[in-house]
Amino acid sequence: MIQDAKLFRVRKFDFHLRHLLVIGILAISFSISAMVRSQAADYGFQLNEFDPFFNYRATQYLLDNGLNAYVHWHDTMSWYPAGRDVFATAQVPLHVTDAVLFKIFGGGMSLYDFTIIFPVVFGSMTAVVIFALVRVLAGTSAGLFASLFFALSPPIIVRGTIGWFKSEPLGLFYGLLGVYLFLSGIKSENKKIAISKLVGGGFFLAIGFASWGGIEFFLLPLGIFFIALPFLRKDHNFLLWAVPLFVIVTMAISGGVFARPGPSFVFGIRGLVMIGPAILLVIIIFIQKYSKEQHRIRNSLLVMVALLIIGSAVLSATALGTVSFRYLNAMNPFLTSEDPLVDSVAEHATPTLAQNFSYFSVLMIFAGLGIWLVFRKKNGDQNASRFSLKNEMIVFALIIGIAGAYAGSTFSRLELLTATSIIILSSIGLAVLVTDIFKRENKPVQVVEPSKKGGSSRKETPVKKTIDLLGRVPKIAFVAVIVALLVVPALYPANANWIVMTKSPPTILNGGSNFAIATDDWPDAMNWIKNNTPANSVIASWWDYGYWIQTLGGRTTLADNATVDTNVIANIARILLSSPDKAWNMLNKAGANYVLVYVVGQKFTSSNQDLYILGGGGDESKKQWFMKIGGLDSSKYLQDDSFTPTDYFWHDTLLGQMFPFTPLTYYNPNTHNESPTYTTGYTAIYSKTIKYPANGTGPLRLVYSSPSLDRKDSGVFSGVLIYQVNPDYKPQANSSTSQGNSSSTLGGISSSTLQGNSSSTLGGISSSTSQGNSSTTIIKPATATGSGGNIAVIDTKFGEIKFKLFDNVAPKTTANFVKLANSGFYDGTVFHRIVPGFVIQGGDPNTIKGDRSTWGLGDAGYTIPPEFSTSLNFTKYMVGMARGSDPNSGSSQFFITLGDAPWLNDQYTLFGQVISGQNVVDQIASLKTSPNTNQPVDADSARVSKISIESSNSTAK
Repeated sequence: MIQDAKLFRVRKFDFHLRHLLVIGILAISFSISAMVRSQAADYGFQLNEFDPFFNYRATQYLLDNGLNAYVHWHDTMSWYPAGRDVFATAQVPLHVTDAVLFKIFGGGMSLYDFTIIFPVVFGSMTAVVIFALVRVLAGTSAGLFASLFFALSPPIIVRGTIGWFKSEPLGLFYGLLGVYLFLSGIKSENKKIAISKLVGGGFFLAIGFASWGGIEFFLLPLGIFFIALPFLRKDHNFLLWAVPLFVIVTMAISGGVFARPGPSFVFGIRGLVMIGPAILLVIIIFIQKYSKEQHRIRNSLLVMVALLIIGSAVLSATALGTVSFRYLNAMNPFLTSEDPLVDSVAEHATPTLAQNFSYFSVLMIFAGLGIWLVFRKKNGDQNASRFSLKNEMIVFALIIGIAGAYAGSTFSRLELLTATSIIILSSIGLAVLVTDIFKRENKPVQVVEPSKKGGSSRKETPVKKTIDLLGRVPKIAFVAVIVALLVVPALYPANANWIVMTKSPPTILNGGSNFAIATDDWPDAMNWIKNNTPANSVIASWWDYGYWIQTLGGRTTLADNATVDTNVIANIARILLSSPDKAWNMLNKAGANYVLVYVVGQKFTSSNQDLYILGGGGDESKKQWFMKIGGLDSSKYLQDDSFTPTDYFWHDTLLGQMFPFTPLTYYNPNTHNESPTYTTGYTAIYSKTIKYPANGTGPLRLVYSSPSLDRKDSGVFSGVLIYQVNPDYKPQANSSTSQGNSSSTLGGISSSTLQGNSSSTLGGISSSTSQGNSSTTIIKPATATGSGGNIAVIDTKFGEIKFKLFDNVAPKTTANFVKLANSGFYDGTVFHRIVPGFVIQGGDPNTIKGDRSTWGLGDAGYTIPPEFSTSLNFTKYMVGMARGSDPNSGSSQFFITLGDAPWLNDQYTLFGQVISGQNVVDQIASLKTSPNTNQPVDADSARVSKISIESSNSTAK
């Protein structure tokens, strides 16, 4: 055939026309991928999203200061005041790869411009790597289909567009390259070549792990594949050294070269996912080697199942407790909403069915077809050895396909792994289908042959001939249908096809808003910061903007997208939603000199009056997450639509005062009716009002607002506002308690609205709030020495807990506690909430006989006012009164701290200190709890037999 025509020879390799065809298709795939990924350049040539700005700054630091300085770099501009250890917390291979390639290929380009095109190049090169990988699995045709699919796949493109100098494009390149080299290595018949490929595979896979944590997904399919190999291949002597070699190299590079993932990866559960199956492979091989032939499979399966059960039990009892929430969420998608900080990130959202269909559409059909074609029986088919479960490469394709489909069900960010898996399966399915349609077959047919005697008689003799059974027209129709199925989602619908959906403005130009706009609001604001603030200034903002402020503004920030201390982010949320006076105190305590907020909306003019509608992706749209992450009761700040701010938000929070808008009226766009007050279904209409002007005497002074906020015409505005923390401001007396909902929470502990009343879990300490008690009375004693008279004795299964009551610090609280204890109120109650490292909490009568769903909602039927101490702090083993959002909502529930909790100071009544039985407190704190409720699984182990009161004179300390 013409495709086999020889073109030229290089040493022992003959180049045929089909090789030129393969190169041509790969060049097309690369070009398509590069063009689609570069569409955002139409809006402006900028880095995209948030993380790329830090990665660019880190690469610049590496180039300017050298590798040794980079490895020891403690970045003081991040995570003020602690700073950031970059080598231990960043994607090091991303910075190193970019720096090395810039040195080689940078030419006259700036590093910024080079970094912008970096993801386009590597993302497009991955289309070639996926070809090589799928070619090893199922042949050249399948590989070419995979390359073309990869070049147009939306979930892969959207996380690798121009300017997307983040971990995914490089991590996926290294990860797929590592997997390809491993599969090619175990398929190689030459031992030397196999060794080099296996070593290279382990090296690049380890770099993939260090580049992007999502590449650790490959641990799962590889681990399952290791276990399957002894059942699929007979060359066990090869497997005995090949697989361990690959695993050893991978783990050595991952744990020995990089601090991230580092040794904890190798010796933790993640490393065990790869190391464990490799060990199991060796065990299975030896079981098969020393078992009788008829019992080999049975014995191997029994040992494998037994070891897997034992390993799972050990992991669930021990190791899983050390796994981060992110990895647990990857295993269980339903955990996302359990952590508001994780849930607030758009990339952590669980993909919808509609999103999956728009992303994959026809590829899902071909993927399913590929699975069916692999499982079908093909009696007498000469190609059966290639596409069957007896081929270990096809088995790996099935494993990675199924695992990838599950991975994408957790985070939207992981959908590019799902896309990779679906591309592998769909390309195999389409290749098998095309092979079946276009093959020529030998079939016996009846033909008429003339008689050898030359007479008129004839005889029919069956003769085997090669014929085209399907015919030319059906094949042409088949090609047309396949082309249409693949082209339609790339072109239709016009505004939501595969190509268009990957085109959006760089985030720095549209502020991450919902509008496809490109403005200079953010670049101008960052330039203003750089040129108009002192070099040592510290700027507070929501964590999304930290990297921009550091890189473009050149100033220190409190938090950014990589901040690991979630309490820092929660504290920023609480600052923004605290009363202005309290927020001023908190800002000064945090060391912030400036505060930045971002607001998006639309302006229109009516009767020569400028009017505004808010909402579109700025802080005005993120405020709901501020409340969740800060552990605050959103009902105080938001109307029943969970978006429109209440009057309290506008008048009594710092964020409400920083937004330069005031509600004018509420409008129903359907009925065209107006209302002076909020009504369900109505949209708030605002006027522009600067509440903290530059020459004002308030806690903040407006020093910058972006140009589009002052636009004269109608349209979208994208307002960046920068306020200086007024150093001359004097807060009003007792202003720290003027806000009724000012309590705080420990980072990582989510709030939960209580049923039947208005309270919520704030600061991690909850109790019910009685109706009709809306006033706030803060009692501050004249002296607070921490001395006391009575001692409370808590009898538990593990022994006694004794704590001293601070009668002179919190007289009303201690008197209430003594009264309840003497009445037997606490007898039989349970420490119903156990948060290791934070608190154990009890005192709810519902825990005696009530259903678990009511635990935490009970009280004594009345409330008591708070009694805050100015001198005592919540350190370890302190006893406090639990409450809800209203400071007056304390009643019967109390808690014992398990560590220092300064965020509870001046927020909760501290009325006692444990003086003996600290070990009992620790034993209760170590009880196994339900991950969703923090309730003890074994309630009786946390049950209080009795609480009695003793005189201090009768008990020694």
